[in-house]
Amino acid sequence: FQNDSVVAGGGAIEMELSKYLRDYSRTIPGKQQLLIGAYAKALEIIPRQLCDNAGFDATNILNKLRAKHAQVG
Repeated sequence: FQNDSVVAGGGAIEMELSKYLRDYSRTIPGKQQLLIGAYAKALEIIPRQLCDNAGFDATNILNKLRAKHAQVG
């Protein structure tokens, strides 16, 4: 039985940093925006890999994590 509920830890910090960086990247022009956005995307590799290793659907879980982080902040 697999439980796909969202739990703090397991990439939560990386997702919050990714959210912050994505939001910040939208406020600046030029190549810096792209670089910061790419770094934000790279941070999401950690929770994605944790999902894959646990046998979960990483896309589904990451979407839930993004939604939870959007609600909180």
